[in-house]
Amino acid sequence: MVPAIRTEKLSRQFGGKSAVDQVNLEVMPGTFYGFLGPNGAGKSTTIKMLTGLLQPSSGNIEVLGRNMLDAAESLEVKRSIGVIPENLALFDYLTAMEYLTFVGRIHGMDRDTIRQRSREMLDLLDLEDDPKKVSNDFSHGMRKKLSLAAALIHRPSLLFLDEPFEGVDAVASRTIRELLLQFTASGGTVFLTSHVLEVVERLCTHVGIIVSGKLVAQSSLEELVEGGRLETAFIKATGAEVLEEVSAKLDWLTSEQGS
Repeated sequence: MVPAIRTEKLSRQFGGKSAVDQVNLEVMPGTFYGFLGPNGAGKSTTIKMLTGLLQPSSGNIEVLGRNMLDAAESLEVKRSIGVIPENLALFDYLTAMEYLTFVGRIHGMDRDTIRQRSREMLDLLDLEDDPKKVSNDFSHGMRKKLSLAAALIHRPSLLFLDEPFEGVDAVASRTIRELLLQFTASGGTVFLTSHVLEVVERLCTHVGIIVSGKLVAQSSLEELVEGGRLETAFIKATGAEVLEEVSAKLDWLTSEQGS
């Protein structure tokens, strides 16, 4: 079976500093893959390269069996993926329906299909209360939900989601989780970054951990946690010693009151 994502020695430098360093990823179709790491570890840079928004300094990228470094093949891949980027790029003065119509037309969809799918997703994601409201007036969580709808409207086979639950309320988060689980159950692939380890633990079948641009762990979730918790495995993989640092550096805060 051809991997949905495969990279070989993927690297990217900025000003002589490596943001991503010799990363070898392999994500099989139907996988719910969690890509984890501390702030500044290289997660968003990796996603930008995988989706063709940023050229690597070196290495190879294959997405859906196609070479992302070839312009023609990269264009074909972009027709089959959906993306929620780190920085949401919506047209501020379009309504939700207008924006989804625009995205659907970009993908060559007919207007009836766009209208049907848009109505279904706007209803599911609770975005239809004020149909004249433009996205500039949306909350951050509403903009996240609209970005998800846009990423899904053309029925992609692979989703790249950069912090999709950030700023989203608990009810909407549950709806999104169920939607993504149904997507992977039907054969779709999800590549997710999130700092909320409980979400990753609940959803993901496989996990990769990147630290300072290097992939330090990649396996099934079950193998990584070894019967324990993802938080413990993550802290171990990143080399963090949280409790010791708190005790050593903030003793004035943790000492008894009044002393």
